[in-house]
Amino acid sequence: MALMNLIEFVDETGSEMVHRIPEQGSGEFKVGSQLIVRENQWAVFFRDGKAYDVFGPGRHTLATQNIPLLTAVITTPLFGDTPFRTEVYFVSQRVFTDLKWGTAEPVLFRDSEFKMIRLRSNGIYTFQVTDPKLFVLKVVGTRGIFTNASIEDFLRGIIVGRLADILGETLDSVLDLPRYFDELGAGMKARIKDDFAQYGLAVVDFIINAITPPDEVQKRIDERSGMEAVGGMDRYFQFKAAQAIGDLAKGAGGGGGGGSDLGSAAAAGLGLGTGAGLGMMIPGMLQQAMAGGAQPKMRCPNCKQDVPVGSKFCPNCGYNLEATVKCSKCGTEVPADSKFCPNCGNTMAAAPAGAEAQAEGGKAQEDKK
Repeated sequence: MALMNLIEFVDETGSEMVHRIPEQGSGEFKVGSQLIVRENQWAVFFRDGKAYDVFGPGRHTLATQNIPLLTAVITTPLFGDTPFRTEVYFVSQRVFTDLKWGTAEPVLFRDSEFKMIRLRSNGIYTFQVTDPKLFVLKVVGTRGIFTNASIEDFLRGIIVGRLADILGETLDSVLDLPRYFDELGAGMKARIKDDFAQYGLAVVDFIINAITPPDEVQKRIDERSGMEAVGGMDRYFQFKAAQAIGDLAKGAGGGGGGGSDLGSAAAAGLGLGTGAGLGMMIPGMLQQAMAGGAQPKMRCPNCKQDVPVGSKFCPNCGYNLEATVKCSKCGTEVPADSKFCPNCGNTMAAAPAGAEAQAEGGKAQEDKK
C-alpha cells in the first residue's frame, strides 16, 4: 500500500454523518502527512484501534508536535518518513433536518373526560453531533460509512418511549391538546436531551405536528361540540328531534305519486301528519328512555355544573336557568345562554358580565316567594 500524504473527505450527498479514511482496514500514513478538515467537519484520529485526538477545521500536519501521544506509541526511530497504521474518522458538524418520528402503535392515555383512550402522534426533529469522539466510540464503531438513516429508527424509539410520560404529566384531557402543542414540544425536547447527549448528540428542534385520538373518540368530541353550540344536552336532543321530523316530513311529502296537484297535496298532508305525529311521540319516547336510567342533566351556563333538566335555578350558584333574551335579528325569545338563535341562526351576544349578580338576585327572589 502506498503511503498517504494527503488526507481529506468531501461529502457530496449531505447524508453521511461519519466517513472513515480508509473505508476498510487501516491506512498507512507517515509523520508529516497533511490532514485537511473543512469548516463543517471534525476529524477523529485513531492509531492501533485507540482514539488519540480530535482535529477541528483547517490544515494539520501529522507530527509529534501536534500529536504528542505519537511520541509514546511509536517506538521505532523517526526519520521523517516512518509509516504508521491509523484511521481518520471525518464527522459532520451540520444539523440533520426533516427527520420524522411517529408512534407505530397508539399510546395509552388516561383522559379525565373520556377515561382510557389511545393516542397517535407524529412530528419532525433535527439534531447534530456535539461530541464526535464519543459518537464514534459508542455508535459508529468500525463502520466505514455511517448515515443518519442508520440511527433514525433508534432515535425514534427514544422519542416515542418518552412521549407517554410527558403526555401523562402535562395533559388532563385531549380536549386541551390545541393549547399545549408548544409546551409538549418543549417538554419533549428537554426530556430527550440527556438521552441524546449520552451518544454525543444534541436535539436542535423538536416539533409535534399532530396528536390524534381514535375515530370514535373524535365523533364524541364532535357531538359534544354540537351540544355546546345549541346550548346544552337537552336543547341538542330537541334540535336532533326537530331535524329528524323535518327530514321525515320532506321524505313523505316528496314521495307523492300520480303527478296531479291533488295527489301532491295529499302526499304533503300525509307528510305533515306523519311529522306532527312523530313530534308528539318523540318527547314521550325520550322521557321513557331516560326514565329507566339516571335523571337527565343539563349544564349550568354560569358555573358549568350539571343540574336536573327542568330546574328553574342552579342549585350550585343560583343562576336563573329560565332567563331569556330577544334575538337582535328576528326578535325570537331564546335562552340567555344560547350561542345561536334557533329560529334564524343569528349569533347571540355573550352572556352578560353580571351573571353572578343575576344569580344572587334569583336567589333573593326565590327566598321572597
